[in-house]
Amino acid sequence: MAGPRSPILNVMSGAAKRVGRSLVRDFGEVEKLQVSIKGPADFVSSADRKADRVLRDLLGKARPGWGFLTEEGVEIQGSDADNRWIIDPLDGTTNFLHGLPHFSISIAHQRGTEIVAGLIYDPLRDETFAAEKGAGAYLNDQRLRVSARRTLAESVLATGIPTIRGADNIMPFMKQLAMVTNKVSAMRRFGSAALDLAYVAAGRYDGYWETDLHAWDIAAGLVLVREAGGFVTDLTGAGTMLDTGAVLATNPDLHQPMVELLRSAAKLPDWPETGL
Repeated sequence: MAGPRSPILNVMSGAAKRVGRSLVRDFGEVEKLQVSIKGPADFVSSADRKADRVLRDLLGKARPGWGFLTEEGVEIQGSDADNRWIIDPLDGTTNFLHGLPHFSISIAHQRGTEIVAGLIYDPLRDETFAAEKGAGAYLNDQRLRVSARRTLAESVLATGIPTIRGADNIMPFMKQLAMVTNKVSAMRRFGSAALDLAYVAAGRYDGYWETDLHAWDIAAGLVLVREAGGFVTDLTGAGTMLDTGAVLATNPDLHQPMVELLRSAAKLPDWPETGL
């Protein structure tokens, strides 16, 4: 990563690239295992755990007193009660498992209750999305800005499909998807929440929403979108993303229209013919 870099972002970048090299090698093995009888599931689980260990080791050595919130939901308390890392060593595990080349490493620095720095690294494309509060957002050496599209009709949005099956989760999402798809230019579902947020910050997507996420999925992306000039809230426009796991990220012009659209979707009747 070039451009302005603080010591914290340097630490994040070095750790992410180290883990990224290992994941790229492992991904090459996964592609071979896709055609085997055994399949790659056990191998991917091992690769994920290895990436987590290496990432915690590197970050822990750089900031010995800081705690961790990890992908497994494990909270490791540090001697410095004010600072911790929120990490996901492999965001997009299902893609990785199936040999789909779209996954990332996500690292965030939380100070108190606030996310003050974040880095998302795509090792296959060697793209580092990084931001620190008050210092802007960057993709490698280029300053990031959210898109300038002003209407939903010309916009491309991304989303994620709930992983918990059942009417209580699928039906609200299906209503949201139907409502939004009818208003926008196109919809995408790529399978890495961290990269979805990074792509909003980079102007590749005009907006993104998803529910049923975890803090390690979105923490780094929150500061990226904000520092790129975007808005990021929960689906109602409130700031409860880390608590509820619901996130809506857009450029400034599209945020309120999306809040209203998602609110309208919640009022749609269920569809009996679906059987949900």
